[in-house]
Amino acid sequence: MTRTPATARKPKIGLVAGGLGAYWPQFPELLPQLQRSAARVTARMREFDAEVVDVGFISDAQEGAAAAEKLRAADCDLIVGFLTTYMTATMLVPIAQRSGAPVLLINLQPTEAMDHASFDTGQWLAYCGACPLPEMANTFERSGIPFRSVSGYLEDERAWTRIGRWIRAAGVRSVLRNGRHGLMGHLYPGMYDVSTDLTMVTGNLGGHVEVLEFDDLRVRVEKVTDDEVAQKLADTRKTFELDDSVVQGDLEWAAKVSVGLDRLATDFDLDSLAYYHRGLDGETHERLGAGMILGASLLTARGIPAVGEYELRTSLAMLITDRLGAGGSFTELQALNFRDGVVEMGHDGPAHLGISERRPLLRGLGVYHGKRGWGVSVEFDVRHGPVTVIGLGQTRDGRYKLIASQGEVVGGPLLKIGNTTSRVNFGIDPGEWTDAWSGSGVAHHWALGTGHIIPELRAVAELTGLELVEVGN
Repeated sequence: MTRTPATARKPKIGLVAGGLGAYWPQFPELLPQLQRSAARVTARMREFDAEVVDVGFISDAQEGAAAAEKLRAADCDLIVGFLTTYMTATMLVPIAQRSGAPVLLINLQPTEAMDHASFDTGQWLAYCGACPLPEMANTFERSGIPFRSVSGYLEDERAWTRIGRWIRAAGVRSVLRNGRHGLMGHLYPGMYDVSTDLTMVTGNLGGHVEVLEFDDLRVRVEKVTDDEVAQKLADTRKTFELDDSVVQGDLEWAAKVSVGLDRLATDFDLDSLAYYHRGLDGETHERLGAGMILGASLLTARGIPAVGEYELRTSLAMLITDRLGAGGSFTELQALNFRDGVVEMGHDGPAHLGISERRPLLRGLGVYHGKRGWGVSVEFDVRHGPVTVIGLGQTRDGRYKLIASQGEVVGGPLLKIGNTTSRVNFGIDPGEWTDAWSGSGVAHHWALGTGHIIPELRAVAELTGLELVEVGN
């Protein structure tokens, strides 16, 4: 059976609505009204980039148990329970216990407020979804089930923004649980912070780490045709501005490696890739390692983060950032600018082309600092405006934690050395921010994404069981 790549997999959202069946014979118009509300919720849910599994409307504990079995079999990434009116905890606890997925309860009354002068009891009950929320919270706590909810009204965009946040977080949980992450080559010598226990990736996040050799890339690059190189070169010229320093032979080699990388990602069904190889004396493996930046940047732009220096946890942080719609480019500290109050950060390597302030530049480099080989590198500035930096740290007991800080990319002078440099203002002294960021336990690489997305990361942290450390916010 062909596998849908985790990066292309839409989160599967289970949906169940319900109310107390004892009301239906007492107030004949109530159930049809609540079912109309449930249909509206279903329609709004389908507007998200998600697969919605709607198991219908439940009225008692027996129907709740039946819905629980349907949702368990559906293997959902998140289950949304719509409290249309009062209902007992016994109707929803089986769903939360048996599904194996986190549960979000929503209380969306029909309008902003009741018409108190004209409403009777039956009409009031349509607004009574808030009533069971404390009951659910108490029961979930006593049953060891994490509780989360969103309250509002049917057309309340603030509430739907919060619901969408949970759905996007479920998408991150899905891509991590189902992802296949390539790790090719070997650790950059001496980078203890980058060293990653592969068991801990699966233990903390789920998914699978595929250990690759550079020879897996070599054999694919060797089979690349001249026509394929020509097509990749044409695509590259459409995407990048080419600096005069680019050597044609180096560009052609980078294009050939890029085609091979595309095949590698397809053949091994990869959702992310981290790589490094040192090589010697200009031999093939050294040339492969030096020729990765173009292809890795193009893969990253397609939603398959690819990073250098064997930085597996950062490729995962970039995957999280990308699934939240923020892009996410490979980044480290470069310098502090105390005159302008900014932190200058970026990397000599793969970039997320979708979040560039302007058309990205390819620059030819005769040397990569600290690495062997030569070739082309990407130079760009992340889109100006709000940004979030996101790292994936590891504690001494092996647990992973998300580390994040919000700032703003601002314009100003940049080095022209083939790096992805951005000037980030975090609203405090650059030295103070750098000390706080370093003290968080983050490694020396992270993802730089667009937008202020810490609220989304809070939801991700809750659904994945990760701690979230917020720096300077």
